[in-house]
Amino acid sequence: MIMKKIFTSALLAWCAVFANAQNNAAGRNKLFNDNWLFTKDSASGAEASMYDDTKWRAVTLPHDWSIEDLPNQSVGTVEGPFDKNSLGKGATGFTDGGTGWYRKKFTTDKASDGKQVSIEFDGVYMNADIWLNGHHLGNHPYGYTAFSYDLTQYLNPVGQVNILAVRVRNEGKNSRWYSGSGIYRNVWLNVTNKIHVAHWGTYITTPEVSANNAAVIITTSLTNESTAGKKISVTTTIISPAGTVVGKRAAAYETLSSGILTDSGKINIVKPVLWFIEKPVLYKAVVKVEADGKLIDQSEQLFGIRSIEFSSTKGFLLNGKRVILKGGCIHHDNGPLGSAAIDRAEERKVELLKKAGYNAIRCSHNPPSTAFLNACDKLGMLVLDEAFDMWRLAKNPQDYHQYFDTSWQKDIDAMVLRDRNHPSVIMWSIGNEIFEAPDSAGYSIGAQLAGEVRRLDLTRPVTTAIAFLPGYTKKPWQDFQPQLANVDIDGYNYFLEGRSHFFVRDSATAHRFDEEHSLHPQKTFIVTEYTPESALENYERSFKSTYLLGAFKWTAMDYIGEANIGSPRLFPQSRILPDGLARMAQFYLAQWPVYNSYCGDLDLVGDKKNASYYQDVVWNKSPIEILVHKPLPDGMREASAPWGFPDEIKSWSWPGQGGKKMQVQVYARGTRVALELNGKRIAEENIPPGTITATFEVEYQPGTLTAESYDGEKLTGSASLTTTGKAAAIRLVADRNNIKAGATDLSFVKVEIVDANGNVVPYADDVEVSYSIAGAGIIAGVGNGRMDDASSFQQNHKKVFHGKGLVVIRPNDKKGTITLKAMSNGLMPSQVTITTH
Repeated sequence: MIMKKIFTSALLAWCAVFANAQNNAAGRNKLFNDNWLFTKDSASGAEASMYDDTKWRAVTLPHDWSIEDLPNQSVGTVEGPFDKNSLGKGATGFTDGGTGWYRKKFTTDKASDGKQVSIEFDGVYMNADIWLNGHHLGNHPYGYTAFSYDLTQYLNPVGQVNILAVRVRNEGKNSRWYSGSGIYRNVWLNVTNKIHVAHWGTYITTPEVSANNAAVIITTSLTNESTAGKKISVTTTIISPAGTVVGKRAAAYETLSSGILTDSGKINIVKPVLWFIEKPVLYKAVVKVEADGKLIDQSEQLFGIRSIEFSSTKGFLLNGKRVILKGGCIHHDNGPLGSAAIDRAEERKVELLKKAGYNAIRCSHNPPSTAFLNACDKLGMLVLDEAFDMWRLAKNPQDYHQYFDTSWQKDIDAMVLRDRNHPSVIMWSIGNEIFEAPDSAGYSIGAQLAGEVRRLDLTRPVTTAIAFLPGYTKKPWQDFQPQLANVDIDGYNYFLEGRSHFFVRDSATAHRFDEEHSLHPQKTFIVTEYTPESALENYERSFKSTYLLGAFKWTAMDYIGEANIGSPRLFPQSRILPDGLARMAQFYLAQWPVYNSYCGDLDLVGDKKNASYYQDVVWNKSPIEILVHKPLPDGMREASAPWGFPDEIKSWSWPGQGGKKMQVQVYARGTRVALELNGKRIAEENIPPGTITATFEVEYQPGTLTAESYDGEKLTGSASLTTTGKAAAIRLVADRNNIKAGATDLSFVKVEIVDANGNVVPYADDVEVSYSIAGAGIIAGVGNGRMDDASSFQQNHKKVFHGKGLVVIRPNDKKGTITLKAMSNGLMPSQVTITTH
């Protein structure tokens, strides 16, 4: 059953209950990640499945070859992964793609005889061709959507070896950011009877949600792959978070041969426990299919009961309560792991973002992994699920525009059908900054895309990210109106940038929301991208205007590629800097070896950066924060990047700066700030109206710098920075010391350079640490937050940045212990032990 869309003059509302696709029954969704062989650029043609693979190397999926250290065939040495001569240059983080081959040998057992066997890929970047035993199953161009193939027809008899071959072609200039290369998400094998629940065949919604009752509608599509009909029964059971049965229904049918049957019905849940951001509890739906009294299929799905509503007069409501979207945009890589979407890496990313204060994530500019959405369901993070970065008009010569006309429908279907049951997903986006958005051809495409989304799911609104920026488009604003008529929520990039000198626009553009709201009072809006310096403006506007649902910062976390768009630049004081887009363009001229964006609240390994502390105060997460600007070379001045922040850190440790003036920024909620150094009041400044910033020039002396904020005479906050001692030791801290054995789990080990009192030494930027590992695991990656450290992620040594680094440990399949040791010249070594079970 599909809910009807309800419109009133001031209200657009959806109520839904959703499930994430975790079918756990025997034969369903069996991870197929182990025992793959891989080679790069060494085989071609459909006969690749028959080649000698003795020199291919073993890999475990998810796998990204673009961040690996691969042999340079011309000189025989190991290099990489970064190359200043790469085709994509800074856009792809100075990495290369190419062509890679995967192969897996497997046999089926007697339990699979006569069954349907299919394989599902959650994501392959990109242009994947699949063969089974030499038979070409198909091609999937888009690198960000899931796809599956039926293997049954070409399987060898039980007990005989089957060879599955996958060719991946990441060729040409096809991405504006780091995409990674390979089978970078999970793969599953599904073995079912001829009559079974269809792929992505269960859809769960609730047209009614209250504290007393939830009406759960579960619609299940069943497929019959045989030529004979059967009498079957379908039983659907709902199990509470406490493990008790809270609802059940059953129905009997006679299936058609080689057809699809739909079972749909309502189950009432009394006093449901609702899915909230703060308490994301999950129920489980179990669908059993029986024939002649025997169980022939079973599908299990976790789901959360909640309602969502979008109203110009009430804002965004989750279970009837207003929530301002404190959102962040992210790209899909996992730092030192590249694009490999290992389950624990995706979960940790959500944990870090939630800890940083975010309650919503925009998946820019493509659907995320299933593992990421599972983590959002589990941890309570809202998601804007986005389909495309381009339609027919290219942003790069070899990007998805080549395949759009033949692939858009199956890719929209894959996104919506796979993701529509996740409680975390609250919106669909059909595109980002689409070039043809203000053209007649674009109007038609937008209508098709939005229509296809609504055909599959009417429980969420559709949006798109419009970029009406001088220089980016020559079209007048009115040309965008027909495109916005296609969607339910207007999404604007950088439309509240009144304070930013990088986005020059007239006052009518800067206040587009006011004008649009006056013309269309029933509309709701989101800021789909904003710069860090505009965090206060966007939050305050969202807080005051219910029709502005919230905003998504670019970006919540650093990512590989789009190198240098967030890092500040130094210029001679005598130089006159260009303004507007001309100035902005300078930050796209990435200089080797800068390989990451450096525009995130969190750096590439997950540590907080300056803009995150500022945003803590914006969101009232912290009453006051102190940051100190790094000293500038004589005769130079700094220009902040459009998507960056001034070069400040939380430190009062500045060797060699004694007696010199340091710029101190205090971010606080209040009217004035007082500053003390070593117990002595040294300055006091009023916070200018409309800001949360007080700026000081302080002569540096080691000791303790304290800032206090006041609202009138009332103390509202206090924060201090204390000078650290010299680097004395290494400290290793694992995020979890007990993990599961198996390649889907990880332990993230913080590396810290500390003084004799255990304080992190923030000026320790060039300390190189070497690592050794023993036991039931491997080092999967090493990293730091530095934007220009284009050294290997996979060697056993790496410098730290601001006294911090990261080691990612991946366990093998055996129970036991893993011991990581860290050493550096002149420092006390450290070790940490992790237990696998």
